Amino acid sequence: MRVTSKGQVTIPRDLRELAGIAPNSDVLFSMEGGKLTIVPKDGRQEQEDRLRLERFLDSLQRLEGTGDQDIDSDALMSMTRDR
Repeated sequence: MRVTSKGQVTIPRDLRELAGIAPNSDVLFSMEGGKLTIVPKDGRQEQEDRLRLERFLDSLQRLEGTGDQDIDSDALMSMTRDR
């Protein structure tokens, strides 16, 4: 798809329908992880889901590398099975 000199593109119909973007509806643009996203302005549930996912991914990033590297998988399985 090519962007016009005015910065316009046509969103294919099937993608508009999947995203819930109706003709003459307002949309919101944002940058997420270096990607441009577009969502319907009234798509509050989608925005809440996206924010919840971002918080979850942030939590995973904070946890990365915090585990005990000296425990092997057999020891870990033994600890979890004994509970």
